[in-house]
Amino acid sequence: MDVRVADLTLDRGDRRVLDVDALDFPAGSVTAVFGPNGSGKTSLLRCVAGLERMRGNVTIGGQPVRRGDPRVALAFQESVFLHDTVRANLSLGLALRDIHRIEREGRIAQMAEECGLAAVLDRPAASLSAGEAQRANLARTLALAAPVTLLDEPLSGFDRIGRVRMLEEIPALLATHATTAIIVTHDREEAFRLADRLVLLVGGRVVAAGPAGPLYRSPPDADTARLLGYTVIRLGGRTIGFAPGTLRRGPGEPGFPVVVTREVDMGNHRHLIGRFGRGQGAVTIELRLDPDEPGAVPGEELLVHPTRWTEFGAGTGAS
Repeated sequence: MDVRVADLTLDRGDRRVLDVDALDFPAGSVTAVFGPNGSGKTSLLRCVAGLERMRGNVTIGGQPVRRGDPRVALAFQESVFLHDTVRANLSLGLALRDIHRIEREGRIAQMAEECGLAAVLDRPAASLSAGEAQRANLARTLALAAPVTLLDEPLSGFDRIGRVRMLEEIPALLATHATTAIIVTHDREEAFRLADRLVLLVGGRVVAAGPAGPLYRSPPDADTARLLGYTVIRLGGRTIGFAPGTLRRGPGEPGFPVVVTREVDMGNHRHLIGRFGRGQGAVTIELRLDPDEPGAVPGEELLVHPTRWTEFGAGTGAS
C-alpha cells in the first residue's frame, strides 16, 4: 500500500518538530528517511504509525491512519521486551492481532530461522546481546506481515561485523516479508544500502525526495549535497560540489590548490587530508591516493581537480 502525507505539522510545546507539505511513499518501495540527529525522522515515522497527535493527513492505501493501525508494523530503535522468552516476545504481536496459534508458531519459526534467532528462541529476552535484541526486534516486526513496515535505526546496537552482515540481510528480508517499507537512519551508507528511495529531512522539513541514485548524482542545492556527503566549495565566484572519490591530483577544470595537513595510511590505500581556503571559511579536503601515487608532507600545496562535479545554479560538468 502507498503512504501519503499532506499538510502535516507536529508541535511539541512551542517547538515545531515537523512541517511537511506533501510526501509520498509509493506502494512496494523501500524508502530511507535520512537526516541529522534532531531532524524529525523518528517523529515522522511515529506519525505514519498513528502514534502522534498531529495536524494534517496521513493515509495508507487512501484511508486515514489510526492509532494501533493493523496495517502498520513498527520496530522502535530501542528493543523493548517482556520479561519472558524470545519466543513469547515474538508471539505477542501476532496474538494481539488475532493470528491463530498454529500460524503464529509457523511465522515465529520462519522469522527466527531467517533472522538468525533459532538457537535463542527459548532464552530469556533480557539475556540477549545488543545485536541479538535488534534481530529479535526486526523478526517481531516482520512476522506481522503488515502492508507497511517501519524500522527506526534498525542497525543500532550492532558492532561493525554485525552491521556489515545486516546491511546484506535486511534488504533480502524486506523483499520477502514487507511490501512498503520506511527506514529511519542518520547514516548515509545505510540509507543507500537499504533503500531505493530517499527522503532527506532537515529541521522537520523535507529538503529532497526521490529515487536514491538520481538524487545522489544531481542534488538540487548545496545544502542537500553536503547532507549527501559532497564537498562543497566556493571557487572564483562559483559554488561547486563533488562526491567522495571523485577528486584527483594534478591540473584539471575546475582545479584548485589544497594545503596538505596529514597523510593517513588506511591499510589498503592512503588518504591525503588538507585544507582549501583560509580561516573559518576553510574546507577540509580528502584525496584518496592510488597505491603507486607519491605521498605528500604537511604544508605542501597540491593542485587537485574533481572528475565530476555539480555547479549549483549552473548545471553539471565534467573535466
